[in-house]
Amino acid sequence: MLGSTHGTLTTDSRRARAIACGEQRPGPAVHDRVADLDVSGRPLHADVPDLDRFFRPGSVAVVGACDTEGRPGTGITRQLLDWAGRVGARVHPVHPTRPSVFGLPCAASVAALPEQVDLAVLLVADPLPVIEELGEAKVRFAVAFAAGFAETGPAGAEAQERLAEAVRRSGLRLLGPNTNLNAFERFREDLAGPAIALITQSGHQGRPVFALQELGIRLSHWAPTGNEADLETADFLSWFAEQPEVGAIAAYVEGLKDGRAFLLAADRAARRKVPVVAVKVGRTEAGARTAASHTGKLTGADDVVDAAMRQYGVIRVDALDELQDTAALLARARPPLADGVVVYSISGGTGAHVADLATGAGLRLPGLSADKQAELHQWIPEYLSVANPVDNGGHPVGDRRGRKIIDAILADPDVGVLLCPVTGPFPPLSDRLVRDLVEAAEETDKLVCVVWGSPAGTEAAYREVLLGSSRVATFRTVGNCLTAVRAWLEHHRFVGDYRSPFDEAPRTLSPSFRKAEALMQPGRQLSEHAAKQLLRAYGIRVPREQLVTSAAAAVRAAGQVGYPVVMKASGAQIAHKTELGLVKIGLTSASQVRDAYRELTDIARYEGVGLDGVLVCQMVEQGVEMVVGVGHDDLFGPTVTVGLGGVLVEVLRDVAVRVPPFGEDQARAMLGELRGRALLDGVRGRPPADVDALVEVVLRVQRMSLELGGRIAELDVNPLMVLPRGQGAVALDALVVCR
Repeated sequence: MLGSTHGTLTTDSRRARAIACGEQRPGPAVHDRVADLDVSGRPLHADVPDLDRFFRPGSVAVVGACDTEGRPGTGITRQLLDWAGRVGARVHPVHPTRPSVFGLPCAASVAALPEQVDLAVLLVADPLPVIEELGEAKVRFAVAFAAGFAETGPAGAEAQERLAEAVRRSGLRLLGPNTNLNAFERFREDLAGPAIALITQSGHQGRPVFALQELGIRLSHWAPTGNEADLETADFLSWFAEQPEVGAIAAYVEGLKDGRAFLLAADRAARRKVPVVAVKVGRTEAGARTAASHTGKLTGADDVVDAAMRQYGVIRVDALDELQDTAALLARARPPLADGVVVYSISGGTGAHVADLATGAGLRLPGLSADKQAELHQWIPEYLSVANPVDNGGHPVGDRRGRKIIDAILADPDVGVLLCPVTGPFPPLSDRLVRDLVEAAEETDKLVCVVWGSPAGTEAAYREVLLGSSRVATFRTVGNCLTAVRAWLEHHRFVGDYRSPFDEAPRTLSPSFRKAEALMQPGRQLSEHAAKQLLRAYGIRVPREQLVTSAAAAVRAAGQVGYPVVMKASGAQIAHKTELGLVKIGLTSASQVRDAYRELTDIARYEGVGLDGVLVCQMVEQGVEMVVGVGHDDLFGPTVTVGLGGVLVEVLRDVAVRVPPFGEDQARAMLGELRGRALLDGVRGRPPADVDALVEVVLRVQRMSLELGGRIAELDVNPLMVLPRGQGAVALDALVVCR
């Protein structure tokens, strides 16, 4: 990376910024690099490592190889030999005292290897001394199983940093430390269709997804990233997205090494329409603590992680069974032809229950037309409802009518998904039902889902018929089915309209930057007056106001601003003016202004608050109070927040967050996430607010965060008064804390 994620510029990044500002003329090599940097010097494209020789090496060195029964390294060596045989790799054991291992001649050291190897597997307690040897031997990849690094605390973290530095100097790429043998598992080669590629930071947590092979679902790769001293989740995510056999990527993530790298990798997957499904640990404080102790990485503020994943189409699920089922559906199902879901069952109770759950999950259950219902009633008794859900009463599934019903539903152009819950086996009807569903699925491009509810799961209708079909999506629970179907529909909507925000991210600094830069005071909080000047520099409207230092000047300013006015103390260290009594509103006369000035300055002296003056401001009353802000996340850098403002921001905490860069569509999506969104549409006779102006402010604040993100610790525009439609938005107050 040429620039830090968190705003501290490297030499290359400072040079890039200077070029962007017109201060320095780029040479040919520098110009190419600048094109891939945004205004803060951060990369705009993912570097994709070529991992082909990691997963399919031509030759492998096993450093510390062993064949003594009962020793831990013996089982690992044996598994590596089996794996190498399957992928066609030559194996070279390395051990200083053994002449051979499992009948293969053993090299005394890495330097004594008979050829340059692609992959070295390190079965040694301390991999650090071996890394330099591997670099000299031009080894491309290495795997370190050893534990006792960042997952153990500060001393381990220091040891891991020494290991990472040695890897950087060597030029090789390292998986681990604190990883395992999952990358060298036996993958079934008799399965067809798009595959799932798996990334896990805890090997055991990937077992349920790996077991999907037993249900006929193909897996192509497994990357157990461990502590990620070098190779990280983002590297494998980027590479997997490029592989033609990969239909979906499933990930178990405890912590992200580099938030920006993860977003760039997710962006690469979104561009290629490859779905990414992830369990991300750290929703709770307890989960975050445990994840840190396990892998030694930051988990990040969960609301920021959640928003960042949504921005780039990463489907976040909570449980491993959801990861399993959702990834399987997304890997195998074709794009939807329609988003309508029809629930089809042999029981009215089952249909009603599942329909309620589906609607609650956000799926659209269209009512079938009168003509379609009349068609279905040819085979279903008139007294049963077929509007959606469709209740067949049971008996029609036992004869030719069952298939006709299924075909008629799938023929409806508004139907994209047929969902059939089978609460329990009831042979022979259930056997005939699933056979009809499988045959119909083979002849349609629409999605057919079956929920097999039997606790046993040993029935032939399930094990042989349903699991034997590559076209029917089979689930064991209704909840997982609905989660997967919703994710499938949302993924295809997302990638269908996807435009990478990195393509539109600003490469050059705006004219506003120079004005804003002069206002920044490192390590200090700006006064309200200075903070509003910063907003003005970026084209954000503020009230008419004047900063005064006497009562007489306050009266003159009030006349020029226009009554009624608001008066506020302005000082660099005043964070909560209202609580201190340093705000006076609704002043309508010169005498009130003089009295207010004296009272404000008296309170400031009593409280020991330094002032740069008193603001006399235009009073803006009609509108919706919002807040727009900039924060800083340890993983992702600058963040932008919008929500209900005024006192409501602290009471309701109704806010939405995004990680820059993002476009207008995401700014509007932020507003859609607010519980109080209806206030902007006008309630109780109030006119609709100027949403376009609010979106414009969000985008201008985002530009500020990109250009000044490394210099802003916190920015809050609160309240931002959003006026009635067509009248704009006005920043009534602002707080800026500089780094």
